[in-house]
Amino acid sequence: MTATPASTPSGSTTVAVPLRRLGVRHAMSVCVGMVIGAGIFKTSPNVAASLATDSHLYIAWAVGGVLSLIGALCFAEMAAAFPDAGGDYHFLRRAYGQRLGFLFAWSRFSVIHTGSMALLAFVFGDYLAQLVALGPYGSALFAALVIALLTGLNLRGVQIGIGTQVGLMLLVLFGLCCVGLAGAWLSLGNLPAHGPAQHVVKGTTDLGVAMVFVFLAYGGWSDAATLSAEMRDERRGIVWALLGGLLVVAALYLLANWAFVRGLGMDGLAKSAAPAADLMRHAFGRWGEVLIVGVVAITSISVMNAILIAGARTTYAAARDMPGLEVLGAWDESRGGPRRAILAMGVVALGLVLFGTLTRGGFETMVDYLSPVYWFFLLLSGGAVVVLRWRHPDVERPFRVPLFPLLPIMFCATSAYLLYSSLVYTKVGALVGVAVLAIGALLIAGLFARAGRIGPDSAVRT
Repeated sequence: MTATPASTPSGSTTVAVPLRRLGVRHAMSVCVGMVIGAGIFKTSPNVAASLATDSHLYIAWAVGGVLSLIGALCFAEMAAAFPDAGGDYHFLRRAYGQRLGFLFAWSRFSVIHTGSMALLAFVFGDYLAQLVALGPYGSALFAALVIALLTGLNLRGVQIGIGTQVGLMLLVLFGLCCVGLAGAWLSLGNLPAHGPAQHVVKGTTDLGVAMVFVFLAYGGWSDAATLSAEMRDERRGIVWALLGGLLVVAALYLLANWAFVRGLGMDGLAKSAAPAADLMRHAFGRWGEVLIVGVVAITSISVMNAILIAGARTTYAAARDMPGLEVLGAWDESRGGPRRAILAMGVVALGLVLFGTLTRGGFETMVDYLSPVYWFFLLLSGGAVVVLRWRHPDVERPFRVPLFPLLPIMFCATSAYLLYSSLVYTKVGALVGVAVLAIGALLIAGLFARAGRIGPDSAVRT
C-alpha cells in the first residue's frame, strides 16, 4: 500500500506512514495467501508420524490454528502502534535495542530465510522426483538447480513469480481443493480407501515434534499481522481479517489431512515423501499426480522467489546500517537490486541443500535447522508486546490485544514449548542452526566494539 508523508512533532521533517486503505475482505485474502504455501504438502507426514491416531492429527492442526491466531493478535497490536515495513525486525529493535535487532537480521539471512529457501527447494525436489526419477539424489539435485536458477535470474534483475499474491493464493487453494476432492472421491466408494488404518493406535506420541511441523505450515501470520497499520477499521478490522483468514487456513488444512488419511491411512501418510502426489495418483491416476506436482512446483518456486527478493533487501538494509558489512550493503542501480545480498543468500541456501543432503534428512534437516532460531525470536516478539506497553505507554494503540497480558503470556509459553521441543529433538540440524546464531552474536558484538573504537562517525545507524 502507498505511504503518505506526515509531519513529525517538530515539524522539521517528514516520515512516510502506511495509508489505511485495506478492507476486511482484502486483508483476509492477503492473510490466507501469506500463510498457505507449499509446506502443507510436505509437513503432514511428519505430524502423522509423531501422533497416535487420526483424531490426534485433527486436534493438532486445529490447536495450531488457534494458537497462531493468538500470536497474530500480538503482532497486530505492535504493527498498529509502531507501523514500519521492517515488521518484527522493527519491533525487536524498539523493545530490546539495536544489537538484538541486528542479530534478528543475521538470523533471517543465515538461518530463517535461507533455511526456508532450502526447505522449499526440497519440497520442490521431492515432488518432482515423483515424476522424474534420477536416483537417490534426484530430489537434492532438483533442489540445488531451482535455487541456482532463481539466484541467477534475480542477479540479472529478472524477478519471476506467478503474478499477484491473490493469484498465488488461488493456485494453492486449487491444489488443496483437489486434495479434498480426492478424499471425497475415495469416500464415495469409487476406489478402495485406507479407512481402517486411520484408527490404528501407535505405541508412542511425540506432541512437541508434531507441533513443530504444524506451526511450520501455519508460518506467515507474523507478516500478515503487519496489515493492521493499513486497515480502514483501526480497531476491529485486523481482528476480523486475521480471524477469518486463519479460520479458512485451518479449515483447508483439516480438509487436506482428512483426505490424506482417507486415501493413504495414518501409516501410509507417515511414510509418504509426497502425500498429495500419492493421494492424487491413487484417486485419479497419473494425470492427477502430474496436476498436483505442477501446483506444488509452481507454488514452491514462487514462494522461494519472494523470500529471495524480500530477504535480500532485509540483508541489504541491515548490512548498510552496520559498519564492517558494507560489502553486503551495496545497491546495484543498473539491475535495480542488492546483487551482493542476493548472491550471498543463494550461496548460503545452496550450502544448506548440501548440508541437508549429507545428513540424508533433506526437508526434515531444514526444519531442525531453522526451528529453534525461529521460535527463539517469536518468543522474544511475544514478550515485546509487554515490553513496549511498559516502555511506551503513551503511544496510541488503535488495536490492543484482548485479555492482556493473558494472551501474550500464552503465546510466549507456546513459543517456549516449541523452542524446547525443537532443541530436545536434537538432531544435527538444530545444533548447527543454534551454532550459526551464536556466530552471528559474536560477529555483531565485534562489529559494535569496532565501531565504538573508531568513533562516532562510524557509529551504527539507528
